[in-house]
Amino acid sequence: MHTISHTPVSHSPRCDGVMPRVCTRRDLLKTLTTAGFGYLAFAGLATQAAKTVVEPSLKKSLLLPRQPHFKPRASRVIFLGMEGAPSHLDLFDYKPKLIADDGKPGRDNEERAVIGSPFQFKQHGQSGAWVSELFPNIAKKADELTFLKGMFTKAPALHPQAWPALHTGSPVFVRPSMGSWVLYGLGTVNQNLPGFISIKPALAIGGGQPYESAFLPSVFSATRIGDSKTPIQKCDVSNIANRAPTAHSQRAQLDFIQAQNQDLLKTGQLDPQVEGVIESYELAFKMQGEVPDVTDISKESRATLESYGIGQEETDDFGRQCLLARRFAEAGVRFIEVCYDDWDHHGQLVSGLKKSCRATDQPVAALLTDLKERGLLEDTLVLWGGEFGRTSDSPKPDGRDHSTKGWTMWMAGGGVKKGFTYGATDDYGIDAVEGRMDYHDLHATLLHILGLDHEKLTYRYGGRDFRLTDVSGEVHKSILA
Repeated sequence: MHTISHTPVSHSPRCDGVMPRVCTRRDLLKTLTTAGFGYLAFAGLATQAAKTVVEPSLKKSLLLPRQPHFKPRASRVIFLGMEGAPSHLDLFDYKPKLIADDGKPGRDNEERAVIGSPFQFKQHGQSGAWVSELFPNIAKKADELTFLKGMFTKAPALHPQAWPALHTGSPVFVRPSMGSWVLYGLGTVNQNLPGFISIKPALAIGGGQPYESAFLPSVFSATRIGDSKTPIQKCDVSNIANRAPTAHSQRAQLDFIQAQNQDLLKTGQLDPQVEGVIESYELAFKMQGEVPDVTDISKESRATLESYGIGQEETDDFGRQCLLARRFAEAGVRFIEVCYDDWDHHGQLVSGLKKSCRATDQPVAALLTDLKERGLLEDTLVLWGGEFGRTSDSPKPDGRDHSTKGWTMWMAGGGVKKGFTYGATDDYGIDAVEGRMDYHDLHATLLHILGLDHEKLTYRYGGRDFRLTDVSGEVHKSILA
């Protein structure tokens, strides 16, 4: 464990014979709130910081923009996280053989019946991409999308393992989120906003692990807005502003903390539990002035609000999330995640998929349109997908179980080909047989699009150089524009 030694400081006694007490940073934090209760919260945050050793190159500012390894194709990411695993067989992966064999015994288990998709598929755009009737608006964007139909994973076919693995690359160990790695590698453009924001994250699956920085400095964790069970209208961020002290007095407190911090750093001493937390305090102070303005969608035109489905019962919540994602992207946030967690259709496949698709189809299509019209799509990588796919057979006539052998995700925007389909599953949509791409490949390709070499983006911790892709990962250059 990294330890810090402090050089004793000598002082002359006061006239009453009592030695004056040295005011440390921790002492100051203890006195900032009544009875030191704020220090209790700070202690918890420091523990979460995992005793990180901050690299010398990051000491001046953890969030300042940094040069990528090579010229990037995109500069930011919007991840549309569809937790619960959307059924690729009913959305994007058209399988005539599966439909023809509907009701027959399953390939691997005769007690399970083949479930042909009950939904109609059509080809769309000049690319002729197959999209089901459930996504009429996304279908219109077919020529903007790169479909990744060879996705697979060796992670367990369980949400609590696969959802974190999709984000961090590991289904077992606590590792930094891909958003944290992106922020660590590139910094962020707007110093008054977090560089990694997760809107209504799926905290019920894997807890906060998919959105945290693990052993990276805590400032690289996601700033979470609400959770998946809270209506977006109630995810109020207005309380970020501390109305008790004035902005001037808060600035004075932080300046004093930073002055002591810099004095300590000059001695070559570094408290790894504290550095990221102090940086987080700085960011929180800056956010007070900008976050309420960025999240105020009342400034948008009526046409824009309606395009996202805001004001309509089924699309209002996710529409607001997608609009916030565009506003955060426009304001300079590096990595934004939007989550919709109602895709786990072991039963009620028809009614459940209809509901989830109605909630997300229009907002996602509107986001792509909005980004393109504002000139943001050309340097924004949009990623859509869940942690795994669904089975081609089931013991129930109206449901699909988990399948990690093959499924579909898609990308759009900066860096990827338009109207392109990459990879494929077999005739029943079970196994990925072409363009096979696992989580590490996905992460390596995403980092490459942002100008980062996944083998060089490392962080030394516990005597080892860690990276998002662990010891594997292949950049799939076939999808690159």
